[in-house]
Amino acid sequence: MDIHTKTQRSFNMSRIHTKNTKPEIAMFNLLDRFSLPFECHFEITGKPDIAFPEYKVAVFIDGEYWHGKLFNEWKNQLNNFWMQKISSNIRRDRIIRRELKLSGWRVVRIWGKEVIKNPAKSLKKITQAIKQVQETH
Repeated sequence: MDIHTKTQRSFNMSRIHTKNTKPEIAMFNLLDRFSLPFECHFEITGKPDIAFPEYKVAVFIDGEYWHGKLFNEWKNQLNNFWMQKISSNIRRDRIIRRELKLSGWRVVRIWGKEVIKNPAKSLKKITQAIKQVQETH
């Protein structure tokens, strides 16, 4: 049961950004600081938040709610609409990952709160993926 009216819930949801979120901007700034050239919202399957086309590394910075972090622990608290929506997002994320891998891309997924809480750890995940690609070529 939602504690907000449909109008209030609709307004709240409309305020949520899909691009250039705080975690994304924080990572963009960190990559710039380390002079790592990247593309934002690159035009390939899934439109990754960050891409390194030269290395075929795609980075997705996922919101915990929308992409179902620990979904099995809290999904029973959702109404049917949100259960279906988030389940669908999880399935779509898997399909995108598979398609990109089949196209030769390395996929890195990072939780948004992880970027904010520990940007160095998040940056390391990205640089390790780039390094692994460099080592195989």
